[in-house]
Amino acid sequence: MNVAPASSSGSHNPCLSSSAASRNLKFPVLLQQGICIPQRMYRLSNLSKCNNSWGLSKQQLNKWMLPLGAVVTSKCQNVSTAPRIGDERIGVLLLNLGGPETLEDVQPFLFNLFADPDIIRLPRLFGFLQKPLAQFISVVRAPKSKEGYASIGGGSPLRKITDAQAEELRKSLWEKQVPAKVYVGMRYWHPFTEEAIEQIKGDGITKLVVLPLYPQFSISTSGSSLRLLESIFREDQYLVNMQHTVIPSWYQREGYIKAMANLIEKELEKFNCPEKDLNSRNLIGAGEQREGLYFLKGVTSVHACKVVIFFSAHGVPLAYVEEAGDPYKAEMEECVDLIMEELERRKINNSYALAYQSRVGPVEWLKPYTDETIVELGRKGVKNLLAVPISFVSEHIETLEEIDVEYKELALKSGIEKWGRVPALGCEQTFISDLAAAVIESLPYVGAMAVSNLEARQSLVPLGSVEELLATYDSKRRELPPPVTVWEWGWTRSAETWNGRAAMLAVLVLLALEVTTGKGLLHQWGILPLFH
Repeated sequence: MNVAPASSSGSHNPCLSSSAASRNLKFPVLLQQGICIPQRMYRLSNLSKCNNSWGLSKQQLNKWMLPLGAVVTSKCQNVSTAPRIGDERIGVLLLNLGGPETLEDVQPFLFNLFADPDIIRLPRLFGFLQKPLAQFISVVRAPKSKEGYASIGGGSPLRKITDAQAEELRKSLWEKQVPAKVYVGMRYWHPFTEEAIEQIKGDGITKLVVLPLYPQFSISTSGSSLRLLESIFREDQYLVNMQHTVIPSWYQREGYIKAMANLIEKELEKFNCPEKDLNSRNLIGAGEQREGLYFLKGVTSVHACKVVIFFSAHGVPLAYVEEAGDPYKAEMEECVDLIMEELERRKINNSYALAYQSRVGPVEWLKPYTDETIVELGRKGVKNLLAVPISFVSEHIETLEEIDVEYKELALKSGIEKWGRVPALGCEQTFISDLAAAVIESLPYVGAMAVSNLEARQSLVPLGSVEELLATYDSKRRELPPPVTVWEWGWTRSAETWNGRAAMLAVLVLLALEVTTGKGLLHQWGILPLFH
């Protein structure tokens, strides 16, 4: 879901969205009729100057401005001083996944992860098995996961990096004359979201901007964190009365796009031929489309010098997108388009691909898969590959181990001779400054509903409260549909699916008996000691 106004820099009208329109984005609509307002009218610096530099009549200005109601007042005001009005105390809550800081944290972290119904959605009839199943999976997967975390230093650096991002964001806000406090709330490990909320209450915050550190919105990431916030808000009278707003996604912001392009350009220079001033997009990005990856008909090899920019995004189950309405895939594709457009303006015209990593379980996930795509690129003759972790703003297990170790090894085995990887954004100053600008732009909307715009190309203004966002993205809180719904006889995918369901049901029943009685093979083997 995109909404209208502008980034702190740039002059493109967000109403002009050719790539978004061409894909027929099927986002839910918050308002019956989205209103697209010229970007410059939303730029806070222009609002503070109270000038009319767009050549519009007073009647036209009123036509645009009146629908905002309480969002934009008739009196011009310098937004940079807004947080100082009265006794208002401004807070920013950064939301992130979290990660185990030591090897001892791995198993309980995995338990928290798989106990989340947005990660493993069981039918309501078996909802009571969510935690026992999470315990079983976390115990089984912990040894392998510990090996991965041991290979990157014995724990995830995510908390340290996120804390550093929070501090840099606080500094940037103060430099922009917005004295705000910044808090970190992790979904599955310390500091938990609940801990951050207690700090917010203790500091007497009256206006809160919620900022998930996921550039693109997904039900399984930002959506899960928002659902947790919803439950917390409903149970606390202080939070009910505290005004807040959410920035649901920010992949379109100009500062973010430029920061990503800067990192890509820098890494390309490490190859022998970064392909500047070459019109070389002849492998991917043209020709026929096959499962999300583009191939040019008849191309069997690629000049060894050419560097393919390989965007690898975290995957989500296909049913999230096709059945639950998750906008993640559409937002990810548009994000890649915007980055490549920025690179083209810099005379960088490399071929590129987008694939999805980190799939687990038997269900179908977004395609193409990263591992299969790497093999295919090697078969096509690609010799130079630059990996871009597009959905991550911090280094963690999926960049440091999955991409840097597993996928690099696979790439070299597949014939790729030179492998590069763009670092996560971390505390890159262009990125941090743009996040601060996003927070400042959102402040007039705290406690008010923002105007929606389905095809905004530049920056995003928050859609509104936690409840409004959840009503938009996941209103029915539906269970994810199965990948196959009709029985088919024979050695078919459907039969395998139903056989798998029967086996899973049997496992769940046995697991339930073990949990309730405290006896069974798993207890004898010491796998479920916590249920004694």
